[in-house]
Amino acid sequence: MRRSNLPAELDGFVGRAAERAELDGLLARFRLVTVVGVGGVGKSRLALRAARAAQNRYCDGAWLVELAHLRDPGLVEHAVVEALGLADGTSRPPREVLADHLADRRLLLVLDGFEHLVDVCAELVRRLLRSAPGLVVLAAGRRPLRLHGEAVLPLAPMSDEDAVRLFTERAVAAWPAFGSEAGAPVRELCRRLDGIPLALELAAGRLPSLTVEQVLHRLDDRFRLLTGGTRGAPARHQTLRTAIGWSHELCTPQERLLWARLSVFAGPFDLEAAEYVCGGPDLPADRVLDVLGELVAQSVVAREADPAGPRFRVLDTVAAYGAEWLEALGDAHRVRRRHRDWYMGLATWCELDWFGPRQAEVAACAESALPNLRVALEVCLETPGEAHLAQHLAGTLWFYWVGCGRLAEGRHWLDRSLSPASDHEEARLKALRVLGYVAILQGDQTAALRALHECGERAALSGNALAAAYTTHRTGCLALLSDDMPRAEELLGRALGAYRELGELNSQVLMGQVELAITRVFQGDLESAVALCEDVREVCEERGERWTRAYALYVLAYAAWTRGDHVAARGLLDECVAIDHAFHDLVGLVLAVELLALVTASEGDPAEAAMLQGAAGAMWEKVGPPLFGSAYFSAPRTLCEQRAVEALGAERFAGHLAEGGRLSLDEAVARALAGRGRRGAGEPVGGRARRGGRWVPGMRKPAGSPTRKGGETAG
Repeated sequence: MRRSNLPAELDGFVGRAAERAELDGLLARFRLVTVVGVGGVGKSRLALRAARAAQNRYCDGAWLVELAHLRDPGLVEHAVVEALGLADGTSRPPREVLADHLADRRLLLVLDGFEHLVDVCAELVRRLLRSAPGLVVLAAGRRPLRLHGEAVLPLAPMSDEDAVRLFTERAVAAWPAFGSEAGAPVRELCRRLDGIPLALELAAGRLPSLTVEQVLHRLDDRFRLLTGGTRGAPARHQTLRTAIGWSHELCTPQERLLWARLSVFAGPFDLEAAEYVCGGPDLPADRVLDVLGELVAQSVVAREADPAGPRFRVLDTVAAYGAEWLEALGDAHRVRRRHRDWYMGLATWCELDWFGPRQAEVAACAESALPNLRVALEVCLETPGEAHLAQHLAGTLWFYWVGCGRLAEGRHWLDRSLSPASDHEEARLKALRVLGYVAILQGDQTAALRALHECGERAALSGNALAAAYTTHRTGCLALLSDDMPRAEELLGRALGAYRELGELNSQVLMGQVELAITRVFQGDLESAVALCEDVREVCEERGERWTRAYALYVLAYAAWTRGDHVAARGLLDECVAIDHAFHDLVGLVLAVELLALVTASEGDPAEAAMLQGAAGAMWEKVGPPLFGSAYFSAPRTLCEQRAVEALGAERFAGHLAEGGRLSLDEAVARALAGRGRRGAGEPVGGRARRGGRWVPGMRKPAGSPTRKGGETAG
């Protein structure tokens, strides 16, 4: 008797090293292992490779049973008998023949494409495993058999690297002139096709007629484009539509309905979102959980871990198939509006909860929801008469744009939402004041002034005192970054007074108090600045607020350095850097690293100070004009550079600066936070007399440094 009926491998592509190793390990430990995944993801290929690699461990070999072509459940046992090459002319049932044959054999049985016959296959496997102790079953399908002792290996789409390798190999085979380059269009194509091997191979097959860019352009109709699989491939793998459609055929009517409605989601979503958006006619919200569970079991929907909690995801290719059905059902408009309403509500909840102990959770939630928030914004902008909803949503997300390092994207949506005219004054005022805030932090004073001017005029005409207070506040910020300290102090003080009268208290209000403290510390009034920030720190501790707290710590560190207390300054900045990095707030982070570089130079380590300055310079490239173009904010950098150059010389300083500029963001943060343990006390740099961090008579001031009465300036 032959020891195997496994087909020869038709291609040389290996890939999926981690998955192959995991599957091999499972086969060594379990008697039933099932590889599950969406259509075209490579389940059969992986199972066959694993069987080939493991067959020598089984003295009676490895045997493949292909079930995808069967439609009659009564033929499953006959198919297994036939695959094993058993000849039995008696009237015994095939199940008895199999049990007798396998009873004393050590054998690997591979069942491929069983999902449409899952109940019959599960019962057969259960009986065979019970009667044949040497039998190991490796199954490959779109859902598990759900038997006791079954080990399930969910097969995700290919990694970016493997997807590019596979596409490139298939592309060269189909069109030798393609070459082997893996440029941006190839990477984008692999991403758009979700790393699904079948889709990548079908796309590569189009290269004799189309360029990669042309294939990308036509992906909106991917099911018409991706056809024509290789000869000899299973019928269900001849086109992408049939591969995904095969899963669709196996679904119940309610599963198909949920699949269609889930197509409106982009990226990860949680159960509550699915219940709200997809519940409705023919599918009550309280049934969504059970139906969703079945789609997960069939690999139509993936469940994944997320910093914001458990989430579900539908691959773009699977969603595209569902979207066609949603349009055919005539339900697309209703479901998309429910999706928009859910994410508008989510954004509102997040804004309210930002000022409190769940701030980190809110940041993670917004990050996870970003793809769906983008969809919601697009729906608002594409629907006539709903620009005000886009303005409200883009303005509500201020905490994410500003607090989580998304200034550029926030600016994009705010600009787009404000382009159409709108009669909804409240929404427009909110978007305008947030646009002014974002533009200020980007260093775009012209856009900031334009937005704040319109906001102020509209607030005055409509009698909106709160919008007027925010306008005054942001105008004060603009004066602060423009080095007009007296005006900044006056406007910020006026805004804080208005907030008190209106009973407004949130992270933005506290930030206004920190900004007022900055005007004071820059003018040398350390006592007042420290008092303001200690008050902010106390409120933040009571509320559990961390984002604004980090900025208060920055000002307190500035004051500590100015007094010559480097230990306190470093401790405050360490906490500041850690918080800002956790929130991905690049503005707060780069300011803290700039000041930390000066503290490091003051501690006697000019080389490390130059490294940190280089890292900060790289960060500014992602934020806007370095130190906002402000002489006050630039003073620590200028002084730090002066001290480091004095100690190192211009050439060595430049070398360390460049080295710091090559650090990744995470590396720069790790280096900054490790600084205290790496440095000793050291002598003051340059050997000159220093009095704390202040300028002393006879010390050369950096060009452009602001001055105070008597010719001194703080820091």
